[in-house]
Amino acid sequence: MSLLSSFTKKSKLSATIKQTQQARNSEGNTADQLFKSAYSGYAQILLDDPIRAEALYNWGFALLHQAKTKEGAQAESLYQDAINKFAFCMLINPDYLGAAINGGVAYMDLARLKNANASDVLYTLAQQQFEIANRIQAGTASYNLACIHALRGDFDDCLKAFENSQARGSLPDANDIVHDPDLDNVKGEEWFIAFITPLLPEAVEVEEQPEAENVAAVVEVAEAVKTEEPVKAEAVVAEPEKPVEAAAVAEPEEPVEAATVAEPEEPVEAAAVAETEEPVEAVAVAEPEEGETKAEELAETVAAGIEATYRKKKKR
Repeated sequence: MSLLSSFTKKSKLSATIKQTQQARNSEGNTADQLFKSAYSGYAQILLDDPIRAEALYNWGFALLHQAKTKEGAQAESLYQDAINKFAFCMLINPDYLGAAINGGVAYMDLARLKNANASDVLYTLAQQQFEIANRIQAGTASYNLACIHALRGDFDDCLKAFENSQARGSLPDANDIVHDPDLDNVKGEEWFIAFITPLLPEAVEVEEQPEAENVAAVVEVAEAVKTEEPVKAEAVVAEPEKPVEAAAVAEPEEPVEAATVAEPEEPVEAAAVAETEEPVEAVAVAEPEEGETKAEELAETVAAGIEATYRKKKKR
């Protein structure tokens, strides 16, 4: 701050203090007007000091986050201190967007700490801060306003706030929205579902599907049939009880010799699997009477065929 600026503000402060004294000695409307003028003078003295405003904002921001780690009276005191710092910051710079938004957040956190009703004055003060933020920059606090409207059951205003936030590009991630406890009152409403559904990513939760591995096997079998390749036991049966027989199916070019099989006169070959009394061939699966078979039906058929073949061979 320059010497001239400091001198000018000092003179302005002296004049404002005198005005305050006049207000104290007056009555009625005259006193109110003098007080109002004095307040304006004090505000003008505080204006245009960006370093002080920034320091106050960051001070309040630190207090806000410390309060989130505390409980009871200690947390309450920290929240209130943060609110005061944000308010002082906005006295110096009424257009300080961060102070407006975080001032509202501090009021909401304090309301939750006190288990305040949605109609409590703390939520009203938070709403006022968010509205100031929207006047500073349109839409920046619309989502916060949507949360307050949801808590109060004002569904029409809540939807409008959501739409405004979306239009202004300040809407949080859809996953964060559906997990926000402030929105519990509206999550079952049709209008909310209609609003949030297009914003959600296409969910493919394979880990939550117990038959995911079977589905993958079915897809593999289907691709094998389409390309006219023989269906191997490993595609469906992950752990065959007799690895020797499974190997015979998987490698038809090298039949198992008599020394390794219990029936030396009849070596087990890949062809034996295909020429059983009740063959279940890959071709039969690939060319059903009613067009392309669904993946699940295909998997069941192939599995049944392999099991039947295995029992036939075991009887021999």
